Amino acid sequence: MTPQVSVIIITWNALPLLQRCFPSVAASTYPRLEIIVADNASTDGSVTWIRQHFPEVRIVQHPRNWFFSRGNNEAIRKARGEFVILLNNDVEVSAGWIEPLVDALVATPDVGAAQPKMLQYHERTQFEYAGAAGGFIDQYGYPFTRGRIFDVLEADAGQYDDRRDVFWASGAAMALRREALSASGLLDEQFEMHMEEIDLCWRLHRNGYRVQIVPESQVYHLGGSSLPKGAARKTYYNFRNNLLMLYKNLSPQQWRRTFPRRALLDAMAALRSIARGEGATAGAVLRAYSDAHRMRRVYKHQRPPDGTPLPRHIYRGSIAAEHYLRGVRRFSELDEGRFT
Repeated sequence: MTPQVSVIIITWNALPLLQRCFPSVAASTYPRLEIIVADNASTDGSVTWIRQHFPEVRIVQHPRNWFFSRGNNEAIRKARGEFVILLNNDVEVSAGWIEPLVDALVATPDVGAAQPKMLQYHERTQFEYAGAAGGFIDQYGYPFTRGRIFDVLEADAGQYDDRRDVFWASGAAMALRREALSASGLLDEQFEMHMEEIDLCWRLHRNGYRVQIVPESQVYHLGGSSLPKGAARKTYYNFRNNLLMLYKNLSPQQWRRTFPRRALLDAMAALRSIARGEGATAGAVLRAYSDAHRMRRVYKHQRPPDGTPLPRHIYRGSIAAEHYLRGVRRFSELDEGRFT
């Protein structure tokens, strides 16, 4: 039997984005499809517009803005699908985008998450920052993707059109196996937003699941809709949540070895921001460290024991050193032999 799929779109006061992107989702051809709009207490008429134009869509209304993590989690609990797809409200999908993701999950039972190829909304021959062709992290926790290293985005010339395992899938468009979520848990609600999908994928790896990029599926992401690129608040969430992710998923021994070097790299980044006159960005990094230190006690009993090996697909090196010191600008320039 064809598996049922639930597509969940979290939104908050983003009616123009819904009007631009949602019709493509509603036109999806997958036969057993449930579309859920999870509304974080919008006041801009989003719910009314959905009800008027797409009455077949399920609406889950939250009493207040629960951000990305809790907002999606509450909708996942109400979803009926065997597979759940998290989709940002600023993503336009292509025809037949769901079928390849389902094929990947059905064909390989140990794949817990799958991501479509993600291109820019306005420049559709360019990879998009948030997910591109699948994500990785280096040994210090810095994320990068096939198609994007720091702020350098590649053109899509089919160079990453192979279906393969990756470390993380983007939460902007992410298909999940429900039984994998039962084993690994949902999105970490302490994170609120940013980095929560990388943390989830790390936990999937820890529970024996794989994460794949499925380039036969293709979507177009506008990006920067929740928080604009360069915003101090976005910097804060990215640094704080990345530190929490490392603390909760590394063994104590691995954390003690990793943290001093990571702190040095972040201090250098903060000093660079100060030198460029971006004091708010540097301040956001400092706040992130302070809050991550305070919050980490929540994860004391969730950490893997010493001796636990790192998951596959972590780069054994520094992506910052590769990019800023050695001039690496493309994923294909990295040594594949340095991935765990």
